[in-house]
Amino acid sequence: MIPAQFSYRRASTVDEALSLLGEYGDDAKLLAGGHSLLPLMKLRLATPEVLVDLGPLDELRYVRVEGDTVAIGALSRYHDLQQDETLRTHAPLVAHVAGVVGDQQVRHRGTIGGSLAHADAAADLPAAILASDGELVVRGPQGERRIPAAEFFLGPFTTPLEPDELVTEIRVPVSTGTGWGFEKFTRRAIDWAIVGVAVVGKSVGLINMGGTPLRATATEQALASGASVADAAALAAEGASPLDEPHASAAYRSHLARVLTARALEQAA
Repeated sequence: MIPAQFSYRRASTVDEALSLLGEYGDDAKLLAGGHSLLPLMKLRLATPEVLVDLGPLDELRYVRVEGDTVAIGALSRYHDLQQDETLRTHAPLVAHVAGVVGDQQVRHRGTIGGSLAHADAAADLPAAILASDGELVVRGPQGERRIPAAEFFLGPFTTPLEPDELVTEIRVPVSTGTGWGFEKFTRRAIDWAIVGVAVVGKSVGLINMGGTPLRATATEQALASGASVADAAALAAEGASPLDEPHASAAYRSHLARVLTARALEQAA
């Protein structure tokens, strides 16, 4: 299908991107990797009047350690994160998950900030950032603010971002040797996960188990109380609201959540 007509603006700095957002407001959409936005535009589920391309903003592509935090530029691409030695050393779950998103074409174009801002419950990176107790740095005309990942995903494709704000950085704690694990089940390697699980220590993030990326809080509470991996994993679907649709029933997704949580926790042990 063909998208509706739109104007195209290419930002050369973050300040210019913010200026364009301030000028066009709700009529504008940000283009990072484009793997989520462009299909929606082709289906005319998204019809922005102005597309603001963030591609030239190399200032938002980096990984660096700042004290006890790993700072990741929002436009860092999955492939670069997968290969980055700093990230592999200090936030290995994020590096690993970036390397299993989609296929090579997706990983060479998709960005971590774009994935988080899109807030798709079926995406891999939101669960990894949730399990890592990460936070997002957001910039707008009123300055910079930091939003914990646990408060960022408000509903299906819904976040606290204002129309004139953009995600500039993702911050996760430096790994101190805490174990981690990641499991997902897909029909094909390039597909969205039917269910996935990201674990850092005793923190568990779930993929595609509701309308938003979420934590397996019942499992986390059980682990904190000294429950075994098997007993804690059995609670992984508690409080979740998985979809019931042709690819997988809600009951099947709940079963997968329990099985994959047990495997990911065993990896992290």
